Amino acid sequence: MPAARHCRLLIPGDWRTLTGGYRYDRRLVESLRARASVEWLRLDGAWPRPDEASLAEARRAIAALPDGECVVADGLAFGALGEVVAPHARRLRWLALVHHPLHLETGLDAAAAQALRERESAALRHARWVVAVSGQTARDVAELGVPPDRITVVEPGNDAVAVPGEPGHAGAQGGGLQLLCVATLTPRKAHAVLLDALSGLLALDWTLHCVGSAARDPALAAALHARTAGARWRGGCTGTAS
Repeated sequence: MPAARHCRLLIPGDWRTLTGGYRYDRRLVESLRARASVEWLRLDGAWPRPDEASLAEARRAIAALPDGECVVADGLAFGALGEVVAPHARRLRWLALVHHPLHLETGLDAAAAQALRERESAALRHARWVVAVSGQTARDVAELGVPPDRITVVEPGNDAVAVPGEPGHAGAQGGGLQLLCVATLTPRKAHAVLLDALSGLLALDWTLHCVGSAARDPALAAALHARTAGARWRGGCTGTAS
């Protein structure tokens, strides 16, 4: 897919949300801006299961894009936009960004998973290129019918941080081993598995810090809070989104 001087990043919801997926998108934009001008196109709604109002707004926003525009679409929304994208498949240049195939989300029944698989597969047919965040994700995307030669893997990176013994390292706070889990409280993140593993180590000196939003699955979040009564959970990552 030829380089573009200008592109849009189509994002479901608030791009400033402090999750790994949105941070990946923001860092992608930082990289793209070294080569082209980039604008955000925000689509609100309950993606990947939008209501009719959200789909109607997506139709209006996409129809208003100029011919030839390069659109980098986050898969959380793109996978549900096959029918919306189809009329613009030729006049716009679509690049799909897949963090995790929709039908592989934990907790779906067979019918819901199949419906999401069919919708995402149909949408990906309209993408000129697909970016996957891991080799496994690339293989999952290929199973949805995307030719492997149209898939590129761009793995998440990390910023350099000070390590113990280096100048600027603050050291651990408190005694014992400090464990950190940064993940939204959803079934796929498997906090229960982590708690099961640690339940046999209660005689040891350790502290688990869980940082992640409880808003995505309130029932699961309530169950985890009940299981760890008296423990403190942080409701989101600290810091600012650029």
